[in-house]
Amino acid sequence: MIAPADRRLLDELDTRLRTVLPEEYQDTYEQLQPTPMKATGLKFADDGSVAWDKIWGSFCNLAMAGGPPHKGALLEPAPRSSVTANADHYDEVAREICRGISLATEMPADPSSDPGWVRVECYSDAMAGWLLRAITMENVAVRVEGASVELPASPAFRLDKEIKNVVTVIAKTSHYWLGHMPRWQQRAIASLFQRLDARSSLVVPVWSDDGQRRERDHPRFVSLAERIGATTGLRASHHAYAGWLGMECPSVRGAVWMMRALVVDNVLARREGITLFVPVGTAGEADDARVAEAVLEAHRLASVRGALL
Repeated sequence: MIAPADRRLLDELDTRLRTVLPEEYQDTYEQLQPTPMKATGLKFADDGSVAWDKIWGSFCNLAMAGGPPHKGALLEPAPRSSVTANADHYDEVAREICRGISLATEMPADPSSDPGWVRVECYSDAMAGWLLRAITMENVAVRVEGASVELPASPAFRLDKEIKNVVTVIAKTSHYWLGHMPRWQQRAIASLFQRLDARSSLVVPVWSDDGQRRERDHPRFVSLAERIGATTGLRASHHAYAGWLGMECPSVRGAVWMMRALVVDNVLARREGITLFVPVGTAGEADDARVAEAVLEAHRLASVRGALL
């Protein structure tokens, strides 16, 4: 039997999830299975360019709702050195990503002033904040500044693989925001984000120019993993992302449940299989303490809910 205090916490969690999820998922997110759809092939215009606005008739379920993440492993931006060494080809890739985004979403997109990223102008800060959370859970690198999001680019990106991945993930998530959530819900999401920020700022991962963990951050990863593991029994994974610590969950269901719980507690999170990834943030020890607190509470509530099995 669930204690009254825990029932109130679970009800509050459910309220937050219903706020951020499109209506079709609000009563089904606990049952949704992460089953991938068949990939859609490219379509081409008469001039041989990809017809990015003609590819999709529908999109698979949001990872936020429990669907399969768009990428099995994190799609990251190119190291700065790779952009510099392959400047001409990088420019071609970035321009094609931006062309695809503009065609597929009707939102302006341009190469960022920061190499390895392209910038997309959203319609509001709330939309950018929601896309940040939704795209993170799709396992595509994303950053936000005001009403803009930045997505990864690399000279190694291929047209029918990574370029398509980036265009698809912004097309998919913006489609759900613009086409599946009415204005009143968008305002409710903006209000929720403001309330969460007033309590504790959103924790996001650090990014590095070379995609590698900084040596000076190594003790933070070890300490955070130990703090989480000591109480939950979860073990750190072998992954070595620059700004993400992986913790092995007992099941996919448990990883999905905790990922969602963290995101509506203002801690970015994502998963690869049964591995839950939490951010090693830009605010140092303050962020690490916040992440540890949030993960311990999410794990406790998941156990109470029976979601770790």
